[in-house]
Amino acid sequence: MSDDPLPKRVNLFPQLSVVVPVFNERDSVIPLVHEITSALRDRTRSEGGDFEIVYVDDHSRDDTLSVLLALKVHVPELRVIHHDAQSGQSTAIRAGVKAARGAWIVTLDGDGQNDPADIPRLMQKRIGADGSTKLFAGWRINRQDSGSKRLASRWANVIRSRVLRDDTPDTGCGIKLFEREAFLDLPYFDHMHRYLPALMQRAGWQTISVPVNHRRRNAGESKYNNLNRALKGMRDLCGVAWLIKRSKRAAVQEV
Repeated sequence: MSDDPLPKRVNLFPQLSVVVPVFNERDSVIPLVHEITSALRDRTRSEGGDFEIVYVDDHSRDDTLSVLLALKVHVPELRVIHHDAQSGQSTAIRAGVKAARGAWIVTLDGDGQNDPADIPRLMQKRIGADGSTKLFAGWRINRQDSGSKRLASRWANVIRSRVLRDDTPDTGCGIKLFEREAFLDLPYFDHMHRYLPALMQRAGWQTISVPVNHRRRNAGESKYNNLNRALKGMRDLCGVAWLIKRSKRAAVQEV
């Protein structure tokens, strides 16, 4: 097979880019990539589009990067980006979105807990929505995390929803579909990926929550614990509330 990083049979302007940030997820890479291709190859091509998969390795300490590069030879849709220093999930997502060629982006967590089979469901919701809806956020109805993690997440969502009034039951779900241009126009900061519905609404766009599947982690370890998530979350929540309060929008037309 050719060593060309973008084989000719891959569309240079795909309909969809799947962005997956990873840090020390070597055992999840191969099964998740195969699930993504199984979910999208037939569907996107039958609808006249195409897709790419953009993995962003956030300077993993294991051999995640080596696994990705070996897999890239066999999966023409796969592109691999590597951070020279660990930068965090939000930075990895933004790097992947900036590198993406698709006008629409799907994000997935790299641990395999998000189900790629839900991507077509999000795409179908977009077809039925109006043009002002720029984000379709996954909503984990049946969480497969530990009891303490579910409880902490439930309280965090309640507090966030009351402060930001974003009408979103689950902003922590990693699977989301959004317009690339709208995302790159949002203010960037660490942990911004947890506040995408509120930030999109601040920019004047509509958002929709879509029920999705959630699975147990079968490999690797969680990168967060309840305490550090809570401490950083409260600081970020105050910052996002300030951004919303200080935002101004004006209709613009060329004359």
